[in-house]
Amino acid sequence: MTTVNMLEAKTRLSQLVSAVESGAEDEIIISTTANRRQGWCHWHKAKKGMRLGLLEGQFPPMSLEDFNSLDEEVAKLFGLKDE
Repeated sequence: MTTVNMLEAKTRLSQLVSAVESGAEDEIIISTTANRRQGWCHWHKAKKGMRLGLLEGQFPPMSLEDFNSLDEEVAKLFGLKDE
């Protein structure tokens, strides 16, 4: 874990990003004051394996018209419209 002040982070930003991406550093803390416990921001590499579209193909495709046609049914279920 490396702690840098704001000026150093601005000056060495590309080096800090490269260090996190390469795995040389697990975490970098950017401190805004001399007191490291105040005004800090953690910056770490995202965990691998996180991806969008995890349920892709699990449900049948639905057009926008089909999706919007369910508005009245949902409103009735929540009591927003009379049956």
